[in-house]
Amino acid sequence: MAERTLRGARLGGQSFEDERGIEFAARQQVGYACPQGHQFEITMSVEAEIPATWECPRCGSVSLSVDGIQPEAKAEKPVRTHWDMLLERRSIKELEDILSERLELLRGGEIGPAHLHRASASKKSKASA
Repeated sequence: MAERTLRGARLGGQSFEDERGIEFAARQQVGYACPQGHQFEITMSVEAEIPATWECPRCGSVSLSVDGIQPEAKAEKPVRTHWDMLLERRSIKELEDILSERLELLRGGEIGPAHLHRASASKKSKASA
């Protein structure tokens, strides 16, 4: 069995290619400063668009570029509530009409949780008998 083992380079070993004739891409070091006081550098391509923020490798907080690149201010949408969306579909008058109809049905025992209407239903059946 020992004769059938694979021989040669181990996994994760060194490459047998040489670096002659290979032109590496131009690189630059970009510095970032963390609010916790950590300073670190990231190697990036010269052609890359440099981000204004980067996650700190030590504590995970958002770090700002030391080159003075400011993050873009994002336009925030106003929060749309359920009421806002409802008013897009119906007018106040329509909503008042629907509310009055539903309240009549609820008070009449036609809709709503059964436990609210059991007493009134048993009274009606006793009264009719």
